[in-house]
Amino acid sequence: MTTRRKFLTQAGLISAGIMIAPELLSAKTSKTVGLQLYSLRDQLPKDVKGVIAKVAAAGYKEVEPFGYSKQHGFWGLTAKEFSGLLKENGLSTPSGHFGMDQYFVHGKTDDLESYIEAANTTGMAYVIVPSINGEVLKSADQFKEVAEKMNKAAEICKKSGLKLGYHNHNFEWKPVEGTTFYDVLLKNTDPALVHMEMDIYWVVRAGQDPVKLFGQHPGRFALCHIKDRDKTNPNLNTEIGKGDIDFKSILSHAKTAGLKHFIVEQENYINIDPYISIAESAAYCKNVLHV
Repeated sequence: MTTRRKFLTQAGLISAGIMIAPELLSAKTSKTVGLQLYSLRDQLPKDVKGVIAKVAAAGYKEVEPFGYSKQHGFWGLTAKEFSGLLKENGLSTPSGHFGMDQYFVHGKTDDLESYIEAANTTGMAYVIVPSINGEVLKSADQFKEVAEKMNKAAEICKKSGLKLGYHNHNFEWKPVEGTTFYDVLLKNTDPALVHMEMDIYWVVRAGQDPVKLFGQHPGRFALCHIKDRDKTNPNLNTEIGKGDIDFKSILSHAKTAGLKHFIVEQENYINIDPYISIAESAAYCKNVLHV
């Protein structure tokens, strides 16, 4: 059984003189809530093994890595080594963010093939496109070309037993020639091949309604990013439940959306230790949102 002191020691919080509310530490570990490791991008390169241990101690069972390359792996670890590290800490990785500019801009599949290999080695189900280079998103015709390339990449992934996903920011709703990139993407990609990872924060920042999108495209959203919007500065994140996004209402439509994975992401921290922050968010997701 993990005691309060043991948790704080594992997370390295006692030495920092930081305390967590007892009711948060009493939370049971969620079966599904994950963490996008970009949340700890400053810490990972210095001590990947220590960071992963702290993520597990904070209450997560899944992680979503980013930044993999064949040359550098996952923060210096090969895919096999990273997979072993996750298993040692009781973690799994259903998805990962992989930079795809080489493919979408230059049409080369070398990186994609290395990503597929890494995804299979670590036990992922989804290869996620984290964003698209704006150079190929200047016209409606380019939108369609990117959508077609996404279908082809998804076919390649499918042959290796994987699924392709797309993660949004807010630029996807910028009007261009009477349409938007997100509309074109949803209309011109195969729902059976291309799965959407809705970043709820960025949807709200774009002035869109997540629930409306779920209803218009049921079953398209296999994954979501849960990050809250600070009440005083909408450009900043805060811990889940402290901001102004109504996750209770939005996630009550999870079944319609087709959501299977709920992934916390924190892009910045306001006067709080990152490990305290991610622990609070994990507890809220488990105890209040029930994901």
